[in-house]
Amino acid sequence: MQIVLDAIDRRILRELQADATLAIAELAERAGLSQTPCWKRVKRLTEAGVIERRVAILDREQLDLGLVVFVSIRTSRHDEEWLDAFAKGAGGLPEVVEFYRMSGETDYLLKVVVKDIAAYDSFYKRLIAAAPLQDVSSSFAMEQIKFTTALPI
Repeated sequence: MQIVLDAIDRRILRELQADATLAIAELAERAGLSQTPCWKRVKRLTEAGVIERRVAILDREQLDLGLVVFVSIRTSRHDEEWLDAFAKGAGGLPEVVEFYRMSGETDYLLKVVVKDIAAYDSFYKRLIAAAPLQDVSSSFAMEQIKFTTALPI
């Protein structure tokens, strides 16, 4: 369901993107509303699917998951049967935190988070068993310059 967002909806969404644990009273104050209208807007945004879910963002380093790898995949097969097998196999690996079908020379791009090179090697072996692949290229992130989950609204 597509809904029209006004400036107050956008303010609420920006605040929730920054801190989804805000109490409705605090959120209402920041949005310039009283609590009931603010709660109704959040409910409407949630029911419309604009707010998909609320999550905790964890610190990878503190969880000993310091290695980020971008995996570019090319395949010579583009049929539905292959895609279903690959999507199920690769998408089911917990180390895959983002998974995209791409245009251009790369067919699929995965963002993978693991502890270290040994953990990546173990992941890689499970990935290539998911479905036949033509080429797998891994790029290791040297430094994270920017990270946000906030959308530009």
